[in-house]
Amino acid sequence: MKKKYIYIITIVVSSGFLCSLSAQQTPVFANYNYNTVIINPAHAGFYPNPEVTLTNRGYLNTIDGSPRNIGLLFNSPLHSEKTGLGAGVFSDQVGVTTTTNLFGAYSYKIFFDHNYNRARWWSYNPHVLSFGITAGATIYDENLLELGIQNDPNFANNINTTIPTLGIGILYNRNNMYLGFSAPNVLGDSLSSEDNINLKAPYYVYTGYRFFASRFEEILINPSALVKYVSGAPAQLDLNTMLSYKNKIEVGGGYRTNASINILAGLYISDHLRLIYNYNQMLRNAPVNTTHGIILSYRLGDGFRNSRFASK
Repeated sequence: MKKKYIYIITIVVSSGFLCSLSAQQTPVFANYNYNTVIINPAHAGFYPNPEVTLTNRGYLNTIDGSPRNIGLLFNSPLHSEKTGLGAGVFSDQVGVTTTTNLFGAYSYKIFFDHNYNRARWWSYNPHVLSFGITAGATIYDENLLELGIQNDPNFANNINTTIPTLGIGILYNRNNMYLGFSAPNVLGDSLSSEDNINLKAPYYVYTGYRFFASRFEEILINPSALVKYVSGAPAQLDLNTMLSYKNKIEVGGGYRTNASINILAGLYISDHLRLIYNYNQMLRNAPVNTTHGIILSYRLGDGFRNSRFASK
């Protein structure tokens, strides 16, 4: 039974992966909302204090061989507030296929002002234009021989390759809104050692707006949208909304045009530690319809509170 599930999932994933690695999904709402440097290097070092984040998703799935991933990120400003550094490693496993991504990101920022007189508890939101560059590698490992499938040339050999990646991004942010554009891998598969790997460059455009539910400014609402485009595939749209109560509790939800919904709930355990739970539900038949995930972030220095203003 175990090999049956792995076989089915591997067939589905392999057929898409060998045709085009661009079939990989955009990170779910919780991942890119709390770790935007994943898709845009211009977000490296955006906040004034270093942050370490551990993510995992899919480890509660009951089907053998179903998708799961785990990642570790580091994001920090450098000696100058104008420069930032991000780095991370992610491992995605589906059946007998493992994809590991490593990256380092650097950003340079142009600040337009430092007027935060109205800021109290909400997140640090300077008026800034940030430019970023990222470089890394995708390590693709598919152990097809482990399946024991005979007389099928598609499963006659394992596939192991490392593909260098290079990307760029830009971010404009001010107190009430933000707008970003990124191309995390402009090289595509041009440096791949495997001819049957077709890795196309994804492009992201995202924006969001922040406003308060009342004049007491206790609940911050942040609707946002993200568009992913890959040549030869339909554009993917994410529509999401986040609600935050004084950086203590957060809830959010969204819809993705591949017919899935995302829900998250977060708790600030302390000024430095944040725990986010996210839930993804497919709205159409798929090998795995439900996925759970956790994001655990630790921010040094003043943590998740603006150092210049204490929470009310």
